[in-house]
Amino acid sequence: MLLKSNRKTYFSIFTTFALFASFSFYLSRLIYPPNNLISPSTTISKLHHHQQQNLHNYTTIAYNFPQHSVLLPDWEVLLIFPPSPSPSPSCRQCRCVYPNNNNVDSPAVPAGVLPFTRRAVFKCLLPRSSRRFLPFPQPVVTELRGAGAPPIAVPPGELLRWHLLAYEVLPITAITANDHDQLDDVILFVKGVNGRQGVNVPPEDLRCVFFFDNNAVKTSVTSSNQEVFRCLRPRNGALTRRLVYGGNDNETVKVSLEVGQGVESRVVSSVAYYRPGSKIALGGTKSLLCACTMVYNVAKFLREWVVYHSNIGVDRFVLYDNGSDDGLEKVVKKLVEENYEVSTILWPWTKTQEAGFSHCAMYAKDSCTWMMYIDVDEFIYSPSWLNASNPSPQMLKSLLHINSSSLSLSQLPIGQILIWCYEYGPSNQTVHPKEGVTQGYTCRRDEEQRHKSIVLVEAIDASLFNAIHHFQLKEGYSARTLSANEGAVNHYKFQAWPEFMVKFRRRVSAYVVDWRQALNPMSNDRTPGLGFEPIEPKGWTERFCEVHDDRLKEATRRWFGVDSSDDQYKMVWQKE
Repeated sequence: MLLKSNRKTYFSIFTTFALFASFSFYLSRLIYPPNNLISPSTTISKLHHHQQQNLHNYTTIAYNFPQHSVLLPDWEVLLIFPPSPSPSPSCRQCRCVYPNNNNVDSPAVPAGVLPFTRRAVFKCLLPRSSRRFLPFPQPVVTELRGAGAPPIAVPPGELLRWHLLAYEVLPITAITANDHDQLDDVILFVKGVNGRQGVNVPPEDLRCVFFFDNNAVKTSVTSSNQEVFRCLRPRNGALTRRLVYGGNDNETVKVSLEVGQGVESRVVSSVAYYRPGSKIALGGTKSLLCACTMVYNVAKFLREWVVYHSNIGVDRFVLYDNGSDDGLEKVVKKLVEENYEVSTILWPWTKTQEAGFSHCAMYAKDSCTWMMYIDVDEFIYSPSWLNASNPSPQMLKSLLHINSSSLSLSQLPIGQILIWCYEYGPSNQTVHPKEGVTQGYTCRRDEEQRHKSIVLVEAIDASLFNAIHHFQLKEGYSARTLSANEGAVNHYKFQAWPEFMVKFRRRVSAYVVDWRQALNPMSNDRTPGLGFEPIEPKGWTERFCEVHDDRLKEATRRWFGVDSSDDQYKMVWQKE
């Protein structure tokens, strides 16, 4: 009887060991099998329609544990995997599985690769049934292949919460005569510490913390503004060498922020990893004028915006992609093939427009002298150009020369050019005009609205403070506002309703309330006459139409229009 019992025990041990060995083999494959790339164009919104909150059956399956998982607004979960030499996220039928709730799952969509640390990123939704469990569990990613997988044996960690998180770090390594105030420091981006516009925790109440090899080194914070914190780089032998020269993927340095003093202090959770040499990789000589903007699902608009501004003087475009899933990468690839200088930075962080612009200013400062901050629905022009037969790359650059040539010896040099906006209404359009926004929207509000800017990068204050489209400048520089006769921005803001209602998804500024929240109803960011839900108001197509202004329409048609066979014209940016 005892012998029979022992045989059962041995058999059970052997079976468990075999399952564990098989499971470990698949786990070792990680999430990066070669060349099976899922298209990032799979929309995260589709997950709401295809989410299946029941237990799936699996056969040969790899459980892949993300290094970090972050709960974003709207119950989106951002999964960040360890760095890899070839980190292209690859999975045929990936699922996020939540082991605390009977392995309930939801689709996992590849969202790209974080450019500075080579970490693959996925997105999924936290299923409704899992929202009842606190703390919220970190999922694992699996690939659906059939039936019969064992349960998840390793308990996952807890979801990090987006409302208080260190999410990005950028080293400043440039050493020039004009950069002594930016020498040898680190810029850390943290959500939630300075939670209110204009209210910042004093630098003396903060420390940057560098984690490496089970050690931690703290340094002083020299600037605290919005979500941007500047701190000194550590003077620790082994750590300094790693910060300067880097290491392998297993020798990463995580950076976070300690808030408070003494026993009351706490270290913010972090997904920010230091990597030396994080700078724009566009090559060639330093450009006079670049354009930087944050984008989300602008594939249908991008070509018109790039072609127009490239032809009037923008040398390079830097796009901070806030999670697009509309085929943006294909449009960018096509533009690059046509010799337009366009680069994209995956920036999945929610409501961080100000931080993204600060990051862009420092990331591109070795490649761009002036940086233009406008959105993809905004087009700069000067009335003096409108009768020209063709566009010229000197057009925009002439705005820079206007300011330098008009200075007296007693005036400060110009560090920023401010340009007022004209806001255009739907102009009787019910869908996106196929010829582009410059052709379809021709009726605007009478009064000039908020301004946008072109800023001299070296003139930006060390705090990197910005109010979305203009920066605080260093002492010794001044800003100049152009008159309407010198320059203006056509802002195609109130478009056909199917396009405009997308703005209800989320506002990108850290300090602007989302339109679905019943707060600040009189804010200038809100649309007059619009409520808190994306419901088309009566008479939308005729709204915001006080002045018929087709000056830029006629100029762009002359510059970029091509006659077609049916006695119509076609713009060069239209699809074939």
